[in-house]
Amino acid sequence: MKRIFSSLTQGFCQRIFALGLMLLISLSSSFFFVQQPGYAAISPANQLTPENKVDRAYEYGEAAGFEEQKREDAYEKAIKDSESPQTLEKAYERNLKAEKVQEPNILEKAEELIQNVTGK
Repeated sequence: MKRIFSSLTQGFCQRIFALGLMLLISLSSSFFFVQQPGYAAISPANQLTPENKVDRAYEYGEAAGFEEQKREDAYEKAIKDSESPQTLEKAYERNLKAEKVQEPNILEKAEELIQNVTGK
C-alpha cells in the first residue's frame, strides 16, 4: 500500500511540477514585449534637409560628401526634367545618348579585334 501511495504521490508531484513550469513559461512570455520600431527619425521635425544631408556626408568623408552632392544634383535635375513632357522627352534622349557614349564592353572589343585580324 505504501508503494502505491508513494508512486501516486510522486506522479502527482511530477504533474504539479510540469504544470508549474508551463505556467511559469506562459507568464514569462507575457512579460516580453515586442519592441515597436522607432518612428522618431521619420517625424517631420527630425527630417534632414538636402543641405544637412550633404553636410553630414562630408562629416563622414570627402568622398561621401561628393557622392551625396552628386546624388542631390541628379535628384534636382530629375525634378526639373519632370515638370513638362518636353523636358521629360529631352531628358530621355539625353539618357539614351549617355548610354551610347559608354565604352564598349570586352566582347565588343574582342569582336573588333578578331575582325581586324581576320580582315573580315
